[in-house]
Amino acid sequence: MDKPKIHLTDVTGRDGFQMEKEWIETEDKIHILNRIIGSGIKRIEATSFVSPKAIPQLKDAKEVVRELHRDHVEVMALVPNLKGAELALDSGVDVVNVVLSISETHNKKNVNKTVSESLENVTAIHHLVRDQYKKLNVSLGTTFGCPFEGLYHVEKVSTIISKLHSEGINQITLADTTGMANPTQISRFVETLTKQYPDIQFSLHLHNTRGMGLVNLYAGYHAGIRHFDAALGGIGGCPFAPGATGNVCLEDIVHMLDLMNIPNDPDMNKLIHTSKELERILGYKLSGQVMKAGLANEVVPV
Repeated sequence: MDKPKIHLTDVTGRDGFQMEKEWIETEDKIHILNRIIGSGIKRIEATSFVSPKAIPQLKDAKEVVRELHRDHVEVMALVPNLKGAELALDSGVDVVNVVLSISETHNKKNVNKTVSESLENVTAIHHLVRDQYKKLNVSLGTTFGCPFEGLYHVEKVSTIISKLHSEGINQITLADTTGMANPTQISRFVETLTKQYPDIQFSLHLHNTRGMGLVNLYAGYHAGIRHFDAALGGIGGCPFAPGATGNVCLEDIVHMLDLMNIPNDPDMNKLIHTSKELERILGYKLSGQVMKAGLANEVVPV
């Protein structure tokens, strides 16, 4: 029996770049993102339309989106509010990704709203996006736990999803924002939520904060998830979460999937080359493993 295909969304341009303290030139951002698109990725979260005061690194969002190679790829942008959604749609993105956190504490730190206020915000954005015939994705930050409030039971998450589902929202990302999840928890959450909401396309957004990114991804795949986020070189993290580290690494995921004969889109060699370029641009060693060690199925001459 053929194994189900995995669909990867690259989040280098948003979740990756937002953590960088040193300014990355706009042309370098565009170059890296276009190289990632050229690897065969089908969806890319290119940036965020957020206040430059909050995240100065992404103040060039409009310019970045404008210069992307748009053939055969969906361009997504994250937004925190209605104003951000308007800017994103004006720039021509295909998918608006609005974020709210399960954690009241993290949500207040991240978007300065209560969870209830954020749900009202999502409703307004949904109406705007629907009226313009675009897609909406809702990312649920701290789905599996929050350093301020601890680990969660799935019922806490299901309550929020129920409200989104009643609005007709059918694309939801379960985000392990601070890398607190474990494979057993991932499996339990995914099996419960996909059974409760079979018409929702769930995706997983995983961080490697405690070294469980790849095993959590595999647990999610076995539980039925087919859509995952990742960042080149494993860069990124949440600026409003203590101890946050990078996303699960895009090329390391593709390497694992290729070895396991799980279908996916990106070309491994192109990703490794681009990851090395990104390392040069950022000026420090990235956390990706395959770019350092090489492919497991390559024989090294003696």
